[in-house]
Amino acid sequence: MYAPLDPHDRRLAEAWETLKAHYDNGDSLKPESNRLAFADPEFLLRRETRGLRIQLEMLKPDLAQKEHGIEHTVVVFGSARFRSEEDSHLELIRARASGDDKRIAKAETLVRNARYYEQSRALAHNITKFSALQHADNKFFICTGGGPGIMEAANRGAQEAGGISVGLNIALPHEQTPNPYITPDLSFKFHYFALRKMHFMMRAKALVAFPGGFGTLDELFETLTLVQCKKAKPVPIVLYGSDYWKRLFNPHVLVEEGVISEEDLDLFTYVDSVNDAWDAIRTFYEL
Repeated sequence: MYAPLDPHDRRLAEAWETLKAHYDNGDSLKPESNRLAFADPEFLLRRETRGLRIQLEMLKPDLAQKEHGIEHTVVVFGSARFRSEEDSHLELIRARASGDDKRIAKAETLVRNARYYEQSRALAHNITKFSALQHADNKFFICTGGGPGIMEAANRGAQEAGGISVGLNIALPHEQTPNPYITPDLSFKFHYFALRKMHFMMRAKALVAFPGGFGTLDELFETLTLVQCKKAKPVPIVLYGSDYWKRLFNPHVLVEEGVISEEDLDLFTYVDSVNDAWDAIRTFYEL
């Protein structure tokens, strides 16, 4: 008979207490052959056990999402630096009071881009409200990178609509704290970017890319490549904010130079409103 491991098993507690004691003392944890292998941090962090860590990062979020009935997601990307309209206007007031021209200019940019935060929030709210009334086959759950900015806005919109949402965070040199709007049981942290990206694509039925930096571009181009090369099924790829994306990226140059085909331009759609973004997804799936 299957017997689940008791997380309160004293043997596990002893292993982690040893790790904490060494950490608090600034000591490195020495190998101990008598420690249970699956409760031995020093062993699990060896170079030779990397395959086990990769497998665990694959399994943990997958099993948890299955338990919550999450099969289809709308992945929302965008800048981690954008803030809500309220927070952006408060920062502008503080910046003007400081008299610092650079701070004022930065705050004015925040205010200008705050609309994207609010639109990400509204889009996630609409998708979550729609899905609440649907059969499992037509339900969409919001999934983000788990950080601040556009990601926070999308998780926030889902929560405000009474739904659950996923956050796939990444461990960085400068700690990135998960935003407070992710459903607690669905807030995951990854070490490996590759596994994190795999989880984004495993359940993605649409990708909405708001204006963002290198991370947003990375996810966007990876998705485009996977769909173009037929390593992933076609999904709506929505570029939110046509002025931003057309200034940043001119795909027609790629066609002119013969490095992509004309039909590859059909892999993505530009939109400038919440309704148009949601319509692009609904039209694709005939909902």
